[in-house]
Amino acid sequence: MRPLHLGLLALPLLVACDKPVEAPPPPRPALVMKIIETATNTEMSLVGRVQPRYESAQGFRINGKIIERRVEVGAKVSKGQVIARLDATDSQLNVAAAAAEVASAEASHALAVAEVLRQRQLFAKKFISASALDIHEAELKASSARLAKVKAQANISGNQSQYTTLTADRDGVVSFIQAEPGQVVQAGSIIVKIADTRTVDVLVTVPESRMAEVKLNALVYLKMWADQQKLYTGKVREIAPEADPATRTFDVRITLENADAAVKFGMTAGVKFPALATETAGGVIVPSRAVTASNGKSQVWVLLEDHTVHARDVQTGAFREDGVVISSGLTTGETIAVAGVHTLTENQLVRPVLETQP
Repeated sequence: MRPLHLGLLALPLLVACDKPVEAPPPPRPALVMKIIETATNTEMSLVGRVQPRYESAQGFRINGKIIERRVEVGAKVSKGQVIARLDATDSQLNVAAAAAEVASAEASHALAVAEVLRQRQLFAKKFISASALDIHEAELKASSARLAKVKAQANISGNQSQYTTLTADRDGVVSFIQAEPGQVVQAGSIIVKIADTRTVDVLVTVPESRMAEVKLNALVYLKMWADQQKLYTGKVREIAPEADPATRTFDVRITLENADAAVKFGMTAGVKFPALATETAGGVIVPSRAVTASNGKSQVWVLLEDHTVHARDVQTGAFREDGVVISSGLTTGETIAVAGVHTLTENQLVRPVLETQP
């Protein structure tokens, strides 16, 4: 009986030496989303700015001091209308000086002509040599050249006297002006900008990933943010051949076909491009970060009702700003993981955290 008693006493000691069983780790949290958006609506909507198609920057062709300005910003002008004038005193003096030079040259030329006539008579009577006559003939040619030169300079001075008046080169509206009486300006400095109101453009910047949806002469629809009820139509007139190095977007210019008085330069316009006919219908859109690749195939992690995740092969379509189009493999109503997909394993238990929808 003593050995049995000792064995019973040792049994609790052996049990007490066993290690406690560790509890399984809690499920890791996983950011998930429920698929609710279909890819049937692929119309691209962008924001643009209304601007004139033609806008000319004008300035004086000579230096001078402004003595008069006749228009203000926003004023409508007609071609040939006077915008500003320079002090014409110096120009008028130049014209007078040029006229005096012409008179002097004409007198010298008349004298040279008379002298040549006399020398020709003397040469016919053998009173002078041929070389002496050649000298006077050369002087006559030089006199004719000087007369032509001063006449050309006089014409230049006459033209410059007209450059003291700045006139509009087109019908339009004054969009910019920098001319005040007393201001001294240099030739070529921009004094005024005149925008043609007959042709109106809308400038939009298109992301490089959506450039395939923009076609030259394509019909688009526009609405001014100031009046959402009025629908305008336009055509794509110009597509920039190179992306902006800072934003990586392409400038696209659209000409409004039915612009009215309500459309003002600088307004914000919503531009909608028609949907592509080749876009796969019935697909779904998921965030691009939710798609991973395995063995050359695109996959997403689908969350089942028991909170386990399973990899599923899918067929991807177009990549858009709002995500990736999944043409097959997923349906609306399913739940997928959208973050940390590269760390998930098959049949892994997770604690789903629903992504906040914008």
